[in-house]
Amino acid sequence: MTHLDFTLALHRALAADPREQVCWSPFSVASALGLLAHGARGETRAELVSLLGDLDELTPLLAGAAELTKAGPDDDEPAVAVSNTLWTDETITIEESFTGELSRWSDGSVRTAPFRTEPEKARAMINADVAETTRKLIPELLAEGTIRHDTVSALVNALYLKCAWRNRFSEGATEPKPFQTGAGTVEVPTMALNESVGYAAVNGWQVVSLPAVGGVEAVVLLPDGDLADAEPGLTGESLGALLDAPESRQVALHLPRLKVSTQAELTMSLNALGVRTVFGEQADLGGISPNSLAVQAVLHESVLKIDEQGLEGAAATAVMMRLLSMPAEPVVVAVDRPFLLLVRHTGSGAVYFVARITDPS
Repeated sequence: MTHLDFTLALHRALAADPREQVCWSPFSVASALGLLAHGARGETRAELVSLLGDLDELTPLLAGAAELTKAGPDDDEPAVAVSNTLWTDETITIEESFTGELSRWSDGSVRTAPFRTEPEKARAMINADVAETTRKLIPELLAEGTIRHDTVSALVNALYLKCAWRNRFSEGATEPKPFQTGAGTVEVPTMALNESVGYAAVNGWQVVSLPAVGGVEAVVLLPDGDLADAEPGLTGESLGALLDAPESRQVALHLPRLKVSTQAELTMSLNALGVRTVFGEQADLGGISPNSLAVQAVLHESVLKIDEQGLEGAAATAVMMRLLSMPAEPVVVAVDRPFLLLVRHTGSGAVYFVARITDPS
C-alpha cells in the first residue's frame, strides 16, 4: 500500500458517490493514524499498517512534507504549520517510548487535559490549540458532546498551509462563467491564467500542474468525460502516472475560485477498509499506554481555499480514545411517581415487607 493507494482508498470510503463534493487531508489523517499505529500492537497494528503502508516509509514522507523550501527574493514566504499532540487525562500513564516517538514528529508533544473531571474544559483546550495551528480556519474541531464519560485521551494532528502561486492569476480577469453540475449549469467566479505551466493529456484526462512557492503544487485532473465515470478507474499507480505526466506548455487556464470544506467522522470508513480491532474490546494500544485503551472515534475536518493569489488550507484529525475498563453509561432512573417497594431475604426469597408508595411526603 502506497500513500496514493491509501489516499484513493479512504477517499472512496469517505465519499463513495463520485458526484458528492468532498475535501479532506490525507496528510492529516495519515499523520494521526500513523502515530496511532506506532503505539499499536498485534492485530491492531497490522490492520492500520495494511491501510497506511510501511511506517518506515510513511514517517519520512510526512516529515518531508512538513518542511517547505524557502521563497525567492520576489516571492511571498510560504507558511506551513504542523502539530501532533497526545492529549491525555492525568490518570492515564503514557509509555516513555511513545513520548519519544511523538517527539520525532513535527511539533509532537504530550499534554494533559481534564477529560474526566472537566470534559468541556478539555474540549476547549484542544479546540484552542487546533485553532491556533490552523490560523482559526478550524475553530472547533471537537463539537459539544464529543468528549464522553469514558473519553480519556485524544491524539490530534493539525495542519496549516499557505502558498502563493508562482504564476498568479490576474484578479481583473476573474468573471462569472458556466460550470456544469449534476443539477445543471451554474455561474461561478472563474479565474484566468495564460502561462507556461505543467500540462498533459493522457489516458482520458487533462492534467494541469500549478506550481506554488515552497515546493508545493496544485494539480487539476480534468476527465475528458464524466468524473463519476472516470474517477472509479483510478488506481494508486495510474494516479501516480498522471501526476508525473505534465510537461511545460503554454496553457490558457480557466479555473473556478474555490472554498471547500468537509467535516467527517471516519470510523465507518475505516471499518470498511479493514481497520476494526482498534475500535473494540480487543484493541491493543500497549505502545501508547499500559492502560487498556481503544479508539472511540476518528474526527476530521478540512478547509481549502484557492484564489488568484494562491492556496490556503487547514486540516485536523482527532483520534478519540476511551478506557476499556470504564463502567458503562449509567441508566438514569428517577423515582418520581408511585411505585412498589419490597424488602426480602436474598437467600430464601422470603419477603419481609412490601409497600406501595403513592405519596412519600
